[in-house]
Amino acid sequence: MKTNADPTAQLDEDTWFVSAEKVYPQAVKGRFRTIKWAILFVTLGIYYFLPFVRWDRGAGAPDQAVLIDFEARRAYFFFIEIWPQEVYYLTGLLVIAAVALFLMNAVAGRVWCGYLCPQTVWTDLFMKVERFFEGDRRDRINLDKEPWTGTKIARKTGKHTVWLLIAWWTGGAWVLYFADAPTLVYELATGQASLIVYGWIAILTFTTYSLAGHMREQICTYMCPWPRIQAALTDEYALNVTYRADRGEPRGHLKENKKRLEEGLPAGDCIDCHQCVAVCPTGVDIRKGSQLECIQCGLCIDACDNIMTKVGKPTGLIAYDTDINMDRREQGLDPIYRFVRPRTIIYVGIIVIAAGIMLYTLINRQMMDLSVVHDRNPLYVTQNEGVVRNGYTLRLLNKESSAQDFTLMVRSQDGNFRAEVVGEDTNSDGSITLEVGADRTRQVRALVFSEPNATLPVSSALDFVLTNNETGESVLITDFFRTAEHTTQ
Repeated sequence: MKTNADPTAQLDEDTWFVSAEKVYPQAVKGRFRTIKWAILFVTLGIYYFLPFVRWDRGAGAPDQAVLIDFEARRAYFFFIEIWPQEVYYLTGLLVIAAVALFLMNAVAGRVWCGYLCPQTVWTDLFMKVERFFEGDRRDRINLDKEPWTGTKIARKTGKHTVWLLIAWWTGGAWVLYFADAPTLVYELATGQASLIVYGWIAILTFTTYSLAGHMREQICTYMCPWPRIQAALTDEYALNVTYRADRGEPRGHLKENKKRLEEGLPAGDCIDCHQCVAVCPTGVDIRKGSQLECIQCGLCIDACDNIMTKVGKPTGLIAYDTDINMDRREQGLDPIYRFVRPRTIIYVGIIVIAAGIMLYTLINRQMMDLSVVHDRNPLYVTQNEGVVRNGYTLRLLNKESSAQDFTLMVRSQDGNFRAEVVGEDTNSDGSITLEVGADRTRQVRALVFSEPNATLPVSSALDFVLTNNETGESVLITDFFRTAEHTTQ
């Protein structure tokens, strides 16, 4: 990052840091800038409008396509419904996201930072608004130097007003993922939403306005850990935005270079126009080599290609290239590109395995579940005629969109046991029929009795089998039946 002070200058003994110089990125046109605009419109379009997309899940179920419903403890993503018991799907997504980030780095360096990072996307949008009100680089520099006039106040006010509106809608869109979007919008407009909703919108408005509007490149340089991490993950085959010094040096102004060529002296293609620096959103000079602040956005490539075209020289003086190709060019060898290599194969393999496991579990997921908790105090009760009773708390889970009837059976190889559910009738075969509502859980109290004066071990394995009467799907949970002889927990 550029600073106001000479880095070689002696700092005052009371000075511990040098303030960062404000960066004024210049607008540029080119293929990478076009790619960035396309990604911005697609990603922000999805973020802002996805909560309003509807998805029919049947009667009684929410019809919002993407919804995280904390009250119902559900997460919905189109046809997928995730319960709290299935939090491993979130773990899988995090693993895939992390490894995909490593893969992107192995292929094209900080491509995430330059094109997909939310900080980059919103900063680009804020810069676009800034240029609309204050003009391009030179106009903004001059405007900041001018005294405060009515025109300057109007431009600054307009810019910050639009920034705040964007930031406010960013926070507003975020909370829409946690409640029915149309309903929440109406409540927000009429002042009926909860204070928690308004609080989160205020927090996200402040953070978006601050990070994208004011802190910008400082987030990438000082706050984000990824630049430090990716430096340890990259290798000589990873594509990075590179100044091809073998072609550009020795640099010099256009007339100077022409004069040197006429005199038979070496002259590079770089005409030292500083356009690559002027368009950089973090203010770095790519000609100094790879730097921590560089987010690999490719805008310097667009700027340099435009200049090379104007002066009649080949484009590509700055381009996505690899360290190994830089060395090969110095040796007069042809460039090589190896996107398929051990680390990329490993990354892809991990992603495929994780995605495959998630897909398999999703396809074969059970639409029912059962949990059994044995009473701890007391563990058992001895009744008349030597009958031992154990108590259990059962929680039945029905993931179907309609109410289901389940049959509960209790069995053991250590003896015959009789089961009862408080408030429910027991069938002639000893089973118990239990109804669970659509997309609901139900907790019941179960009592299991031994035969009178039965000789039982201290702890007997007891199987609780729950079967869906309609689908035939079943789940088995094994717990233990404690006897009077059991003296410890």
